[in-house]
Amino acid sequence: MLKKFFWMCSGADTDILQNSSKAEQTKFAGIGGTVFFTAVMAFIASSYALFTVFDNYFVAIAFGLVWGLLIFNLDRFIVSTIKKSDSKWKEIWQATPRILLAIIIAVVISKPLEMKLFEKEINHVLLTQKNKLTLANNEQIANQFTPGITSLQNEIISLKKEIDTKEAETNVLYETYIAEAEGRKGTKLLGKGPVYKEKREKHDAALAALQQIKTENKVKIAAKESQILVLTTQQSKQEVSTQPIIDSFDGLMARINALNKLPWLPSFFIFLLFLAIETSPIFSKLIAPKGEYDYKLQDIENAVKTWMTQNENQREKVLATDTAVNQAIYNDLAEEKELYNYKKQKAREILQLQADAFYKSQQRIIG
Repeated sequence: MLKKFFWMCSGADTDILQNSSKAEQTKFAGIGGTVFFTAVMAFIASSYALFTVFDNYFVAIAFGLVWGLLIFNLDRFIVSTIKKSDSKWKEIWQATPRILLAIIIAVVISKPLEMKLFEKEINHVLLTQKNKLTLANNEQIANQFTPGITSLQNEIISLKKEIDTKEAETNVLYETYIAEAEGRKGTKLLGKGPVYKEKREKHDAALAALQQIKTENKVKIAAKESQILVLTTQQSKQEVSTQPIIDSFDGLMARINALNKLPWLPSFFIFLLFLAIETSPIFSKLIAPKGEYDYKLQDIENAVKTWMTQNENQREKVLATDTAVNQAIYNDLAEEKELYNYKKQKAREILQLQADAFYKSQQRIIG
């Protein structure tokens, strides 16, 4: 049962193989097995590739099954259409387009399996790319908010500097009137005289101005810090909202690009492996000598071709004979006097009817 199934997979005529030698049966069973297991590998590869796209087992398996059947049908067609002939160059020329198609199929099958085999390495490459994308994304977002935040921070620094400047000025006035009272500076008279009072009044006025500036600037600084907090919160929210897009950078194309960044030699050998599997049925038929199955198949095809040629020749002969007979009959009829008189009488009647019809039409017009 399994052997017949593999015969069917090879695209061979099972009726011919049933009456062929064991060697021929084994050869075509091997070819059919290669075709079948190539389709199984295609199913696995396409299911994995589609799972990375749809992230759904049922969809991936359904489409993978369709793809596996398609590859199975193509491989079966490729193998079954290669016919053995007496000329090896003719066989090679016949197999060339099929080999090219087999190479394309091998590439399509091998790539998803390579992605699965090198999944950990691909994940590492993708992680590096995601980190770079995250940094670049955060930098772009920061460029939107940094100018506003920096401007507000500079304004806060300016307001604090104004307070510090006024406070330093007030401290200088404080030191001045204290030194005047102690007699260390100014009039150098110990005691609280008129000069001391004048300097004390300047200090008190400066201190009052300092308190007012502190109160006003404190409100301004609090407002600007609130604006900075709002901008910082918006920046953080935008970073959080855009991060899932970067995290989802894990599709089929991203994985293929990541695979291409890995060393090419392992991938190349895997491709060669699948290429060997895919083309092995073709090369096995090319290398193998013309066997019993091929002779029997050629005999059947020649019999059909001979039968069709005979039918075509018979039809041509019948057509030629029928044409000659008809020509002879019409020649004989052309020489018969009775047929001539009959045709002449009919022609006269037709002309008479046409003349009568014309005369009546003229009478109606005149009347």
